[in-house]
Amino acid sequence: MQGHENLDKILMRDVKINLGKFKDKVKRFKEYLDDKLKEYEIENIKSNFGKFKGKVKEYGPVIAGYALLLSPYTRASLSIGSYLEGRLGGRRGIAAKYASILVGVGLTALVIGVAFGIHALPSHNEHIQYLGSQNGYEAFVPNGQTINYNGQTDPVGDLILNNGTTLHNVIWNGQYASTIINNHNQIVQLNNQFVGQTDPVNHQPYVPLQDFYVIKGQVPVEQATVNGQTYYIIEANKINPANIAGFYTYDKWVSNFVAAMNIQGTYAAVIPGNSPVYDWANVTGTLVYQTQLYEGHGVGGGRGVLIEPNGPIISYGVTHSPSGSALSNFTAPYKVYNPSS
Repeated sequence: MQGHENLDKILMRDVKINLGKFKDKVKRFKEYLDDKLKEYEIENIKSNFGKFKGKVKEYGPVIAGYALLLSPYTRASLSIGSYLEGRLGGRRGIAAKYASILVGVGLTALVIGVAFGIHALPSHNEHIQYLGSQNGYEAFVPNGQTINYNGQTDPVGDLILNNGTTLHNVIWNGQYASTIINNHNQIVQLNNQFVGQTDPVNHQPYVPLQDFYVIKGQVPVEQATVNGQTYYIIEANKINPANIAGFYTYDKWVSNFVAAMNIQGTYAAVIPGNSPVYDWANVTGTLVYQTQLYEGHGVGGGRGVLIEPNGPIISYGVTHSPSGSALSNFTAPYKVYNPSS
């Protein structure tokens, strides 16, 4: 009799321990699901929740049947439950039996959910669109704001497409995110330091400069809702690093710069140190000196000019990173511009 009492205590203790473990696993699993669901659009969650409920109704009995037949947790809990029902008798026995079965089936369902449930959630790849032109140039223009997306601090800004269309509320997520934030902050600091002062060569005031990041070819983008706001997410890790390069120019010329890059016949050149362009009393002349000034403060190379076949000359600089090789004709031009020749 004493042996049976000890066994009863052991079994009941195991039931309590397993129930405690099960509650803990359910809690942790719920927290995990909460974190995962935040990665997806609210619209997608609503759409797929109905499908998920339908699948549960359709496959629930089958899954439960296999769980009961195959799971060692379930089979063990059934054995313990049957013993407890017979040993304790009455309502106590029935309660102990179902508590034991709950532990076994719950642990089995948890394993099945982890193994199969997460894969049923929508994939990012299903929602990615490729915007722009295969042979064109697009540009991300940070606006100084950042956002936490998927646990990463990302820059927010605009996306200028090759046809001139501009998308607002764009997040750059993936490679170079922190680099873009640092580059932009550096440009802003230099603007605060120098804008309002005068170019000592052409005697014109310095102008605010803006950094931007050109992608050669199409841009992989998906939409997501973050804090109730819909954003376009640039999936930068899906872009070949060779196709990304950073530039900076007069903030009002960024869209013109992107448009010029997409015009056939546009080319880039470098202004030599003795060029008369430095003396031009306009923004083009100012930027030749100002980008050289910013270069001296660590932003990247200056004194570049973009020359359209029948358009204006746009002065610009190049950031140290990113500097993809596919854009080397703009980041490291071999031509020298000399208006006197």
